[in-house]
Amino acid sequence: MGETALMASHELTTLLDTRWPALRVASSEQLRVAGLDSRALAAAVRDRILVRIRRGVYVRRPLWQSLAPWERDQLRVEAHWLATGGSSVYSHVSAARLLGCSTWESGPAIHVTVPYSVSRASHGGDVAPHRFAVGDDDVVEVPLGWGQIARATSLDRTVADCARSLDIERAAVVGDHALRLGASLDGIRAAADRTGAIRGARRVERLVGLLDGRSESPGETRTRLALLAAGLPAPELQFEISTGEGRFRADFAWPDVLVILEFDGEAKYFDYRPTDVALRAERRRENAIVDEGWTLVRARWADLSIPGAIPAKVLAAFERARRLAGSRPPGLRGSMTVG
Repeated sequence: MGETALMASHELTTLLDTRWPALRVASSEQLRVAGLDSRALAAAVRDRILVRIRRGVYVRRPLWQSLAPWERDQLRVEAHWLATGGSSVYSHVSAARLLGCSTWESGPAIHVTVPYSVSRASHGGDVAPHRFAVGDDDVVEVPLGWGQIARATSLDRTVADCARSLDIERAAVVGDHALRLGASLDGIRAAADRTGAIRGARRVERLVGLLDGRSESPGETRTRLALLAAGLPAPELQFEISTGEGRFRADFAWPDVLVILEFDGEAKYFDYRPTDVALRAERRRENAIVDEGWTLVRARWADLSIPGAIPAKVLAAFERARRLAGSRPPGLRGSMTVG
């Protein structure tokens, strides 16, 4: 490998293609065993063939570029595990990522919980250490996908920790998904109590009072909280509606006024079916729901960045529904009880 420094980029790419182990991220030691020495790695980083996620841990650049920001954050946790030999207990949003919970704009820092006081600098600039008690009841083992196991705080404990460290909206995104994965409100409270920490107890209790596992995405969680903050009547979540095209579930529904709100995440249309097929199916669904007398309003991610935008849409839909009900023959008018 003495000629590595003189290799052309295409030769380095070929070398990596033939010798890279079957891993998403790999340590310098794993790569050395595979026949890639430090000079080859340095050259590949210089030529933008590899990305060094942290000292001694690398990923192929095409893979890195293909990942969404939250997927890169997950890879950073795996890289930390490789670099430290799996000695840490991952917690807070890092545990949430390992456990499969959704996170929303919670930052790339790697969170670990330790039983002793330690400076952040001693762990590295990208690591956030937390000093709390962590008993065996609050630690679970998480497979990393290449035969290795990471230790992380449990679902219940992770939600309790996120309640203390994140704002209510970001913590609720984690907590709603955790409930769908098996966490419980009582379990979250008990895990918070086991830390022995008094600070943040009110934040935990406030979060527990807001969580609802029926919200199926970060966008739905954020929308639900926006409606609550605006003082709108509480909607039914995942409400089933019978139509001539079959039964459909609405993200949010106010059955007494025949209004539904749908949150349109980008993945809703494009992940599983060709775009035109998905959009035609959605249009048929929308028409069938409207034919049953419902007023439908849609919300998107961009609406969440404008304070009051989604509640305003819903209030406008309430008014349209009232007018529609007033125009129907008396026998077809629904009950319009929202004030």
